[in-house]
Amino acid sequence: MITINDKTLCSGCAACANLPKFTWKIVKLIISILEIPSAYRKAKYQISIDKIFNETFRFNGEKMPRWFKKKSEWKIIELYRKYQANSNNILGKYYRYKLNFQGSETGIDFEGNLNIGKGLIIGHYGRIIINGGTKFGEQIYLTHGVTIGQNRTGKRKGVPTIGNRVRIGTNAIIVGNIIIGNDVVIAPGAFVNFDVPSHSVVIGNPGQIHHKENATDGYLGIL
Repeated sequence: MITINDKTLCSGCAACANLPKFTWKIVKLIISILEIPSAYRKAKYQISIDKIFNETFRFNGEKMPRWFKKKSEWKIIELYRKYQANSNNILGKYYRYKLNFQGSETGIDFEGNLNIGKGLIIGHYGRIIINGGTKFGEQIYLTHGVTIGQNRTGKRKGVPTIGNRVRIGTNAIIVGNIIIGNDVVIAPGAFVNFDVPSHSVVIGNPGQIHHKENATDGYLGIL
């Protein structure tokens, strides 16, 4: 099957099936190149949303200053969005390399994760590990010391699913096939290997759930 921008050009006809491997490589390269403009627009849009999310959190809605644009906390977000948007074209490997290189400098490792929705804040660079299969909603805050990982055995085997408007504090650990709801704060140092309902704050190791409406008010940006 050949697709460009989610539009199917060929569903696997006999003529295409009989093309030589070298010809297929050329076709895939052309398709990859043709996808670049739409990927550029997608990355630009995602970055503009992240910019608003960061500005409303860090700068009271004022324009992001130039000095912050040079900081790792912002540069890593820009690279992540470019990698995310270009993952299916020829530039994907380039941006993944740049993201991994930046990660080696900052300690932030997305492990190829493409699942973070609109609105991302990196509170402070430092060791951040995110399992590649973790699913995220929108409006997410991550900071140094955070680990989001996989359980390989047991009833919680798998990776977390994290909802919308979730703030994950310093040195928090989230592991296993669990669901974190919407409007949740994971406090610094919390250990979470259980489902967390929406409108909650999780504190401690082992973590304890405290219900709180509008839990993330004042702890995230606004979109």
